[in-house]
Amino acid sequence: MKLTSLHKYLTTAAVALVLAAGLASFPVLANEGGPVDHAPINPGDRASLQRGARTFVNYCLNCHGAAYMRYSRLTDIGLTEDEIKANLMFASEKVGETMTVPLDRADGKAWFGVPPPDLSVEARVRGADWLYTYLRGFYRDSTRPTGWNNIAFPNVGMPHVLYELQGVQKLEEVKAEGGEGGAEVHHKLVLAKPGQLSTEEYDHLTADLVNYLVYMAEPARAARIQMGVVVMFFLVIAFFLTLALKKEYWKDIH
Repeated sequence: MKLTSLHKYLTTAAVALVLAAGLASFPVLANEGGPVDHAPINPGDRASLQRGARTFVNYCLNCHGAAYMRYSRLTDIGLTEDEIKANLMFASEKVGETMTVPLDRADGKAWFGVPPPDLSVEARVRGADWLYTYLRGFYRDSTRPTGWNNIAFPNVGMPHVLYELQGVQKLEEVKAEGGEGGAEVHHKLVLAKPGQLSTEEYDHLTADLVNYLVYMAEPARAARIQMGVVVMFFLVIAFFLTLALKKEYWKDIH
């Protein structure tokens, strides 16, 4: 391969890797109910991930499974196997098992209208911002079979399993002065009955849960990003070495 061709090849490869990395990390938002709030998460915060794992096991794993996630992967966020067994394993016996639940899909469909989805890769499908908005967006709706609705997922079949922590919200109409079309009607959530946590505390809890869901959707993401940085650094060095070699090779000809 000529040096000029090698130079072009390395340049093209570097550009392709940059584009691939960008597309891989771009969140997919299923924005069914309108605008979403920014999720204040930090995938590198192990304490947050551990708190999120605890919330997931205690409140989500009763109905939702995570068939592509093993308990043993929680050692990656700083937990020991003994800590996992003592605090997080209620539906399995071995650390190497996956996070599955005994809920039958037929029962789930009968109770909620649809079987509760597996949450292994839900964060990659929905996006962190959507999940954060969804978990904070439940409100009372007497027209729904479960008595709950959601601003991010209208007519949702899932009940609000965290209502004791958040409290009970209601949806209120707010009329704002409009232009030629008259007054505009907006909706906002109002806390009608406080829960065990304050609004700030509940927001922190849901942020930790979303942080864990993002981690669970791709546990190797941090290692993949680190490897990508190393590869890009190598390509940059190789690019300049190749450029210098090209100049040295052709200096007596031009």
